[in-house]
Amino acid sequence: MKRIGILGGTFDPPHLGHLIIANEVLHAKDLDEIWFMPNQEPPHKKKSYFLSNEDRVALLRRAVSDHPQFQIELVELERKGPSYTVDTIKILHEREKDTKFFFIIGADMVEYLHKWRDIDYLLDLVTFVGVKRPDYQLTTKYPVDYVEIPEIGISSTLIRERMQNGKTIKYLVPDNVRTYMEENHLYEP
Repeated sequence: MKRIGILGGTFDPPHLGHLIIANEVLHAKDLDEIWFMPNQEPPHKKKSYFLSNEDRVALLRRAVSDHPQFQIELVELERKGPSYTVDTIKILHEREKDTKFFFIIGADMVEYLHKWRDIDYLLDLVTFVGVKRPDYQLTTKYPVDYVEIPEIGISSTLIRERMQNGKTIKYLVPDNVRTYMEENHLYEP
């Protein structure tokens, strides 16, 4: 049986924190691959993303390009409406019959699990893997496997703000991501 980790998010933009989380979980849980899954319409966020889907995917492709076990899964971008995890996982289970899925979430989402759509059903479909994020606790009544990772205080918000203020983002994102953002004038004021 194939063991796949899924890391969902807006990836607006993807950064080294995303890659570190994916790599740490890949090895800690002995997974075959990590699938980065950009959201179409995250139900828990008021404003979903700043870039087009095409730019977000282009950035993500660059971010994962040098890791053979990192893939991009576009199932949520291929359908309309809110990106409820339970709907996505149902589709993936139908398509990938011989696969066990591990859904990677940060501590902010661990605390929010009680609000997820059909959480009890979803728990039958995936194993949640929680990772620490600064300023959040890893507390929930639901079963979550935890993976210790280096705490990374990098966020997409930080990177967007730095770009908008003309500050450097070197070493916060892979160089090929930074180059694409600069060449396409993304996040500039």
